[in-house]
Amino acid sequence: MNGTMAASSHRIMLGPLVAAIDQGTSSTRFLVFNSKTAELLSHHQVEIKQSFPKEGWVEEDPKEILQSVYECMERTCEKLTQLNIDISNIKAIGVTNQRETTLVWDKETGEPLYNAIVWLDLRTQSTVERLINKTPGRNKNHLKHKTGLPISTYFSAVKLRWLMDNVDEVHQAVVSHRAMFGTVDSWLIWCLTGGKSGGVHCTDVTNASRTMLFNIHTMDWDPELCKYGTGCFLLRNTGVKPVMSEHGLLTTVAYKLGRDKPACYALEGSVAIAGAVVRWLQDNLGIIGSSEELEKLAASVGTSYGCYFVPAFSGLYAPYWEPSARGIICGLTQFTNKSHLAFAALEAVCFQTREILDAMNQDSGIPLTQLQVDGGMTSNKLLMQLQADILCIPVVKPSMPETTALGAAMAAGAAEGVSVWSLNPEDLSEVTSEKFEPQINPEESEFRYARWKKAVEKSMNWETMDSVFGIIAMLINEAAANQSLKSVL
Repeated sequence: MNGTMAASSHRIMLGPLVAAIDQGTSSTRFLVFNSKTAELLSHHQVEIKQSFPKEGWVEEDPKEILQSVYECMERTCEKLTQLNIDISNIKAIGVTNQRETTLVWDKETGEPLYNAIVWLDLRTQSTVERLINKTPGRNKNHLKHKTGLPISTYFSAVKLRWLMDNVDEVHQAVVSHRAMFGTVDSWLIWCLTGGKSGGVHCTDVTNASRTMLFNIHTMDWDPELCKYGTGCFLLRNTGVKPVMSEHGLLTTVAYKLGRDKPACYALEGSVAIAGAVVRWLQDNLGIIGSSEELEKLAASVGTSYGCYFVPAFSGLYAPYWEPSARGIICGLTQFTNKSHLAFAALEAVCFQTREILDAMNQDSGIPLTQLQVDGGMTSNKLLMQLQADILCIPVVKPSMPETTALGAAMAAGAAEGVSVWSLNPEDLSEVTSEKFEPQINPEESEFRYARWKKAVEKSMNWETMDSVFGIIAMLINEAAANQSLKSVL
């Protein structure tokens, strides 16, 4: 009796709850927070499989993504019930997702018409080159004044163009007005709100701004852009005025919290391969069994011993935007072993972040005095220390690393008609954090960074059309030689 009363009392004290769906490139999570304290009450995580049908292609199954959301929601609610927490107290659900990843589905059947093409995918390189060739001066930044983005394989519009040109089911659905296009958030929201039976087809300005079809100044789809039909991320809030980068960064919409509220913008740099380098070392090379093992392996030597690893598996993103680059490992000696390679892999994440941070400092004119981090890789303390050493500024990690999901939950809880989460600064709970201070001198940091830049230069212009034509010519010559030999025989 007393236990039941205590549990009931506990439920009342919690107040309104807000949940978040965090659908990332490699996993899906569902998290529930207390809107009064920002405390994470429960969560569940499910990994997502990726498929690689051809070199440079990266796909995911839209149905698997959706099912992973259902599973995470069910398991999290079960955990809450076991904690005597009333799940009917969840007042809103926010969504945060892998951006740019592109889906097309049939609005009448609710079925996906092709796999989701992941943001990392490179199959649209020829489409990108064709678009750039049509611009005055063959300028990849031709649309930047509207979109804040260069013309790149990274963004959704060129993926949609590829789907329309290469997948008959998509083409037919577009012609018969049955096709629905969206990023992952659109697919999930449409399915969760009824699907083919009245589901809501929508997105927000932050996802829309990454399609290359959205005008970040008018805050609307751009008719001119629409008529051609077509990790690791560092963002810096620039306020209500968009800042156009002159150093290879993206100008993007950071957030817009309400119909009548102004949009806030950010400069963003995107690292193509960050956490994925851990999976590559684990799945492709087999030198580690888990991400925890990577930290132990790297810590056992404490240096890369002059080895540098540029994981440009999908080209280089910010600030280079160089799709022809490919991954390289250089500086190897007979002494180099897998521990040094593990250390070099962690350093690669830090060096890429340094390049983006330098570009941000140049664009804004105000050097950043500390870096705030979140996400799965922040559990690696060696990586956090390396990041502070290479940036020469403190790195601050919150004790609750799920700040992406927390942000989505806060936005949902503060939405008009929900209003269970106050975003007033005086009402926000204080977040405890851990700070990593630089422990090496700036000269050593600059030396290592300069060597990294040298390695990056060597990774560029690896995959060029000249090399493709050279291979084709070689095959033709070989075929001709074989034919001549047969004639002689």
